[in-house]
Amino acid sequence: MSEKLIEVVENAGIVRLTISRPKALNALNSDVLAELGSVLSDLEARDDLRAVLITGAGDKSFVAGADIGEMRDKTPEEARAFARQALATFKRLETLPVPTVALVNGFCLGGGCELALACDWAVASDNAIFGQPEVLLGVIPGFGGTQRLPRRVGPAMAIDLVATGRKIDASEALRIGLVNRVMAPAELEAYTEELTKQLSGNGPEAVRGAKQAVHDGLDQDLESALSLETSLFALCFAGKEQKEGMSAFVEKRKPNF
Repeated sequence: MSEKLIEVVENAGIVRLTISRPKALNALNSDVLAELGSVLSDLEARDDLRAVLITGAGDKSFVAGADIGEMRDKTPEEARAFARQALATFKRLETLPVPTVALVNGFCLGGGCELALACDWAVASDNAIFGQPEVLLGVIPGFGGTQRLPRRVGPAMAIDLVATGRKIDASEALRIGLVNRVMAPAELEAYTEELTKQLSGNGPEAVRGAKQAVHDGLDQDLESALSLETSLFALCFAGKEQKEGMSAFVEKRKPNF
């Protein structure tokens, strides 16, 4: 039986996915993408899902990039198919209805940075290194980097990183808005546990609605986006979750979602 490339651990509806190719610094190849896509497909259908956390095995690398050994001899059409596989997989991650968080340890380069960008937010250990160094290999980012990176950090900074291929440390990643928080590696696990508690205690449908409002609203003009928010806000009052949450507040107790 082949070894699992994606390790799945669940706690109270919070699913943690670990990309497990530590000898290859968790580089993304076709097999990893296929297995990750399959796992995400299963998660899409779950109503009890609260959040998805994604990280890499070991303390050296989140994902060091796409597998260059696999890519080196590809034809243009084979390269197109490989990029499309990655884009489809990352789109599954990006469009999950629940929050998705990248827990970045060590190298987060090329396809790894693009994977983190497909998550709603990222948290990094202070030993993390980020970059889109594809130009150093004679190619451009092919897994969404030229599109998601400017949407996260702005076009000028994105072109800076993509055109130079330079690497940045966790503190600069935090400064430009690529990650939300930076902490010591030993604190990353404690943060994960605290985040799990926070997300498990919130109204799950409210969290899904909030994510939908942000993602869908970004593609609309402000007036249309505000109308979307109003509709989703009103929809909250049609279910039991709002009644339980507000009753618990009035009664000074914790809600039971």
